[in-house]
Amino acid sequence: MCSIKQNLEQVTSQIDSAAQKCGRDASGVQLLAVSKTKPIEAIADAVEAGHTLFGENYVQEGVEKITHFNVIHPNLEWHFIGPIQSNKTRSIAEHFDWVHSIDRSKIAQRLSDQRPDESAPLQVLIQVNTSGEISKSGTGFEEVKTLADEIDALPNLTLRGLMCIPQPEDDHQKQLEAFAPLSALFEEMKVGRPQFNTLSMGMSGDMDAAIASGSTMVRIGTAIFGARDYSNRK
Repeated sequence: MCSIKQNLEQVTSQIDSAAQKCGRDASGVQLLAVSKTKPIEAIADAVEAGHTLFGENYVQEGVEKITHFNVIHPNLEWHFIGPIQSNKTRSIAEHFDWVHSIDRSKIAQRLSDQRPDESAPLQVLIQVNTSGEISKSGTGFEEVKTLADEIDALPNLTLRGLMCIPQPEDDHQKQLEAFAPLSALFEEMKVGRPQFNTLSMGMSGDMDAAIASGSTMVRIGTAIFGARDYSNRK
């Protein structure tokens, strides 16, 4: 069985290879280690291997991990990547550094209002529902620019880019086709927004296509930490 350090090295190698294939510099693609449902010990192994970016989907679980590691590793960067309920915004605003999953103005307003005065602005992404599935989180393409303008006006948020979770697809060409509209929108919206530089898309099954489509941050969990255990989810 490979160690978490070896898994990180392997995923990093895959990112390098995917970037090379499409003529990109691999340094332009960040690896977000999705640590949801994983114990403190697994994250500690990743930290010991030199990794500092972690993504969490569940608020209580994430806050417990952040509180633990802030004492011994305050340099870690924590990203909230799950759906956001209104009654969870305060905990997210108070503890996380990034939020990938803003899809409506009410949530953005609450996060800005509840961000502590002593904290740096919360770095945020707009989640876009690229597949049009009713069951999926994310705003529609036609609403993204209006939501972006609303976020730009909020004092405690900094809009950094876009995120998506497309419908699972095994075919590489279809993966490219699924990412293309969001990539085009991202390039369009970058104009006039110097800090709008993050396109969060791509997971284990579609990472190569995401990188070829311009992703600047891939979200990888199982390939680093192994299969997830949801029995103790919070």
